[in-house]
Amino acid sequence: MSVRFIAEDGIALITLDRPEVRNAVDKPTADAISSALDELDARADITVGVLAGSGTVFSAGMDLKAFSATRERPVTEQRGAFGIVQQPSAKPLIAAVEGKALGGGFEIALACDLIVAADDAKFGLPEVKRGLVAAAGGVLRLPRRIPRTIAMEIVLTGGPIDAPRAADLGLINRVVPSGTATEQALELARLIAANAPLAVRTAKRLVDESGDWPFTEAFARQAPYTDAVRSSKDADEGARAFVEKRAPVWLGA
Repeated sequence: MSVRFIAEDGIALITLDRPEVRNAVDKPTADAISSALDELDARADITVGVLAGSGTVFSAGMDLKAFSATRERPVTEQRGAFGIVQQPSAKPLIAAVEGKALGGGFEIALACDLIVAADDAKFGLPEVKRGLVAAAGGVLRLPRRIPRTIAMEIVLTGGPIDAPRAADLGLINRVVPSGTATEQALELARLIAANAPLAVRTAKRLVDESGDWPFTEAFARQAPYTDAVRSSKDADEGARAFVEKRAPVWLGA
């Protein structure tokens, strides 16, 4: 099995399990990632996901050996390259990065909403060194996550940056000791999973979709979504729980 899926306490842990090829993604693995994200989105008992790699490398990106043998690119019809980059999950997804996340591995991490990285992790887009362009989201997402000039340097030189530098740029959320990225990502996921599922999902959607909204239209365009949350059973429960000084019991509706 190239991808493992475990759900517990409102959190899905999705693990790329091909350590023998540094968690490189072939077509069957891309299909498995896409299916795992489908399950994450569909299950009412899950609020947030964590995407990790087994072994010491997050992901080497495309499995070039498999591609040379089958000529099948790791692209899915619904979610695009690697089963994630064109249509990530509708629910929050945290990348837990150990070791190197280069090329497609970095692009998979960029398709996630938050990144927790080991202190010795490396991030980079070396495609230009191979006569290619980081077309699986690298040149599109990176300038939206960090200053354009720095993104341009990373894209054009193909050189990597380390986790502390990435944190300084605001690219990753937490730098943690090597070997603890998944554990720390799950801890961050627990903070998210403790909140109202409908509110979490709607907040993520609005952050994702509002980036190109004209500000003069933004409040009106968000209103149908925020009104639906405000009138939900969870909003009532949140208010009651606050008044009664107890933990809320969310219904997800």
